[in-house]
Amino acid sequence: MSTTSHRSGSKWWHTAILLLFSPVLLVILPLAILFFILTSIFLRLAIWSCWSVRGRDVLFVYSDSPVWHDYIEQRILPHISERAVVLNWSQRKRWRFSLARMAFHHFGSYRQFNPLGVVFRPFGRTHTFRFWQPFRDLKHGHSEALQKMEAEFFQVLEVHRHETSA
Repeated sequence: MSTTSHRSGSKWWHTAILLLFSPVLLVILPLAILFFILTSIFLRLAIWSCWSVRGRDVLFVYSDSPVWHDYIEQRILPHISERAVVLNWSQRKRWRFSLARMAFHHFGSYRQFNPLGVVFRPFGRTHTFRFWQPFRDLKHGHSEALQKMEAEFFQVLEVHRHETSA
């Protein structure tokens, strides 16, 4: 019986704390959402104005992992090198403060961000391709997800490649 009263007492305190902090949450949450939206807009504007004038519309991030390094350097980067800003996650300690770094942290987030391709379209949707899971599947002998994501990535970029056996 003491266990039941302890549980309901705990729920009472949770409700009291939630009610106490709900006005703060009602102010902070919309401000956080507004900050995220404004950051996205300003980053896109900066990318369009700085990168698009140089013909760049892709941010691609990868690392020196033996799982994907050679694959990416042989099958992806040659097709996008002229229009991509490329960051190597393995060299992140040498990254300087830059638009590419800010874009990576904003659009890459903190989950499955390596390898990552982000395609920016002026006044259109930003397409984010998280290659981590498809490469993990490939490591376990399943190439379908990687082939599908790679095809979607190049389709969004409107890049036509001659397929070679990997």
